[in-house]
Amino acid sequence: MTALLSAYDRLVDGLERTAPLLLPSLARLVFAGTLLVYFWKSAMTKVGDGLIGVVHPSLGAYAQIFPRAMEAAGLDPGQLGAFHWAVVVAGTLAEFILPLLIVLGLFTRLAALGMIGFVTVQSLTDLYGHGGLGHAGTLGAWFDGAPDALILDQRAFWVFVLACLVLRGAGPLSLDGLLRNAPSARPVCRPRSPTDRPTRRNRWETSCPR
Repeated sequence: MTALLSAYDRLVDGLERTAPLLLPSLARLVFAGTLLVYFWKSAMTKVGDGLIGVVHPSLGAYAQIFPRAMEAAGLDPGQLGAFHWAVVVAGTLAEFILPLLIVLGLFTRLAALGMIGFVTVQSLTDLYGHGGLGHAGTLGAWFDGAPDALILDQRAFWVFVLACLVLRGAGPLSLDGLLRNAPSARPVCRPRSPTDRPTRRNRWETSCPR
């Protein structure tokens, strides 16, 4: 029994050492495999015609983000104001840029936090703007034995993956990891004199190798 417990402890110790390195990379892989193309396809439906279509959103962009305002405006985006245009453009750019940053592992915590905000707004728009509250399968419920509701089931998992990245970062296989380990990002190294006193500044400085 003692040998079994010791083997279990060694296994747990190994998992605890590898988890901070492995979990963020797996979270980014799952995000890339399931959501990257989804968000990019969604963003493409919002882009207007021409080379600068991002700043000239399509009719569908306004209809997706501001469905009730568009109905009131007779599906004419020209009747909406600068605020609506700015939100649509910002949302379209976010759908392109934030997922790419997560997959590359660059500014990962900020990008994942931004995506959590995006998914929250997307879900509220689906519920209140597009009438999702009137459909039982859209909101769903926990502990109901059905795992396929759009908001409380599927998007809960999206947010969980993104929360892992907010808490743990991108992991070693990322641009964040490369930047963190770059020579210019390493602590200041200077020789210390035996008479040096610890200060706020030099307590973080490492001794130079001999």
